[in-house]
Amino acid sequence: MLMCRDLAVIASDYLEGDLPLTQRLSVRTHLMMCRHCRSFIANLRNSIELMKGHSDQRLDDRYARRLDEEIERALASQSKDGSGPDQG
Repeated sequence: MLMCRDLAVIASDYLEGDLPLTQRLSVRTHLMMCRHCRSFIANLRNSIELMKGHSDQRLDDRYARRLDEEIERALASQSKDGSGPDQG
């Protein structure tokens, strides 16, 4: 039996049609019984469609450069004080 956490892991593959038949059937069976996962799949599907609708938009080059510089400064600061994601 497919569990909710298992479905969350393969949800994108399910929506993209990249699952083998047996897994697709397991997902569909689970969705018939679990309203929370039906809601999760619907929200994920809507999010994907929303992103596709905006995929042709580009960042302003100056904004992208400024964002890159701020990220680099933040990462440099974290590595200096030892508070990076690997420290913990």
